Amino acid sequence: MLHAINHCHENKVAHRDIKAENVMVGEDGRIKLIDFGLSAQNNSKSSKMSEIVGTPYYVAPEVLKGNYSSKCDMWSLGVLFYILLSGYLPFNGETAEDVYAKVLAGKYKTEQKEWAKVSDLAKDLLSHLLDINN
Repeated sequence: MLHAINHCHENKVAHRDIKAENVMVGEDGRIKLIDFGLSAQNNSKSSKMSEIVGTPYYVAPEVLKGNYSSKCDMWSLGVLFYILLSGYLPFNGETAEDVYAKVLAGKYKTEQKEWAKVSDLAKDLLSHLLDINN
């Protein structure tokens, strides 16, 4: 996934909808990122996007604030990573607004029993991907 996201970002494309449903495994066993329907050109590191798009559970806080770059994809990757490690969403709610409030707060838990066997290195990576200050 990191290679796919890096490829997009090197080509100045922000995917803006990275989620489990947009990850496929090809016949060759390689992981592929699909569905670029919400993607956008991001021509420079200083250019910012403002359109609020993406899937509520995976959307980055800066997207919700309307001032973001392609780095928003790294947050979404963090959400996907969290799900793969634990089996559940880091930010959940009954409505999109509930989810957005939790995303904007940026607080998630790694104390549940599912996390006991997760390495400190994996938790550290997760803390960098799901950092609201990035």
